[in-house]
Amino acid sequence: MATYGQTQYSPALQPTGPYTPYTQHTQGYSMPSYNIKTEDGLSHSPGQNSLLGYSSFNSSAPSQALYSYSTHGSSISPGIFQGTNAITGSTPFNQAQQDFPAYSSYSPSQYSPYYNTHHYNSPYITGSNLSPATITAPLAYQHPEHPVTLPNHSPEPHTGEYHPPPSPPTPGKEEGPARRSTDGKLRGRKRVNDPAPPLDSDIERVFVWDLDETIIIFHSLLTGTFSTRFGKDSSKAVSLGLWMEEMIFNLADSRLFFNDLEECDQVHIDDVASDDNGQDLSTYNFGTDGFQTPVGAGSMCLGSGVHGGVDWMRKLAFRYRRVKEIYNTYRNNIGGLLGSPKREEWHQLRREMEVLTDLWLTQALKALALINSRPNCVNVLVTTTQLIPALSKVLLYGLGSVFPIENIYSATKTGKESCCERVAQRFGRRAVYVVIGDGVEEESVAKKKNMPFWRVSCRADLEALSHALELDYL
Repeated sequence: MATYGQTQYSPALQPTGPYTPYTQHTQGYSMPSYNIKTEDGLSHSPGQNSLLGYSSFNSSAPSQALYSYSTHGSSISPGIFQGTNAITGSTPFNQAQQDFPAYSSYSPSQYSPYYNTHHYNSPYITGSNLSPATITAPLAYQHPEHPVTLPNHSPEPHTGEYHPPPSPPTPGKEEGPARRSTDGKLRGRKRVNDPAPPLDSDIERVFVWDLDETIIIFHSLLTGTFSTRFGKDSSKAVSLGLWMEEMIFNLADSRLFFNDLEECDQVHIDDVASDDNGQDLSTYNFGTDGFQTPVGAGSMCLGSGVHGGVDWMRKLAFRYRRVKEIYNTYRNNIGGLLGSPKREEWHQLRREMEVLTDLWLTQALKALALINSRPNCVNVLVTTTQLIPALSKVLLYGLGSVFPIENIYSATKTGKESCCERVAQRFGRRAVYVVIGDGVEEESVAKKKNMPFWRVSCRADLEALSHALELDYL
């Protein structure tokens, strides 16, 4: 290595004033090994493989990098350079610039908890990286502005990424437990990222729907009320109503055990789940388990399913569990449950009913879908139809996507007021309940429970409901 001689100036650094020439020594400095480490722990210039030489030093250079040279077994500790021929700048260093502990030779093995050597190349330059052939001439020191980030030296993903400690809270912001936001839209976006469905206690608005003549047109087709009120072909309306009735009960009997469960109707699908022992039903034969007796089968089920025999109640629970599995499997694919040719017959019936009712169901589905798209809102169905035929209606009218089976209640035996009380107990008092229906019973229950009531007496009422939901009025 060439010894220091006449003062040289590199193009990158311009001196502020003349310096005293460096005194020629009889013996040049020998540097068997040294390490260079900047404050941010990065090697700023990948092309600087040789020795970083300094012919002069400008104290105004924007760098406070600390260099430690091991010379002849000794170490120059604090400051930039110290020794017999110390280089000083025109501006004296303050205490903060000099208050550094002594640095000796460093190696990545000393910092194994902080540097994963399997995924990071060493940020230190050691003697093994250099050879005398590479040390040719001094290079100008450059200080490019780099962001202080950890470079990825390995194409493999990092197993231990560095994460900076959390910054202290900004003054003026509330510290402590985060309060619940009052902005429904912000809450909705936050919950969209969460894969788990919201708990019942997190629901803020519950829409309690009636089924017949509110969402679907069915009973009024059979009685002729719909055709008389809206000026439709009476014979056509009755014909379509009978057609749909046949499909409803055919599905209930053939797939949903309605012949077994008609006399043992339940308010909710899980009302007898406590009697279920969890037995695997994949190979279970419902036809030969002795659930029904030839005589007096109806008297075996009293009230809402109370029966003294544990074995019989377990078989009842098996049937309701199987109904729940079928509903959840085919709630979005009723055609797969019906099979051919029933599937084609069902498609034709749905088309003709939509034409007759002026797209009543389509408009109702629009409002239901808007509610269903909100993570903090839920649709609940309360109907006077028995539970099994009600599930059959929901499937055939394509409502399975907006009504989970847990949100369907039958008020055949207990009445709608009792069902609404049960719904309120489930979702809590903090939720807002909106009742949507066409009858006097729903309106009286809503008034008694101090719940808002939205009357549906024609298709225009459903359009207004959808518009109110789009504008976030409800």
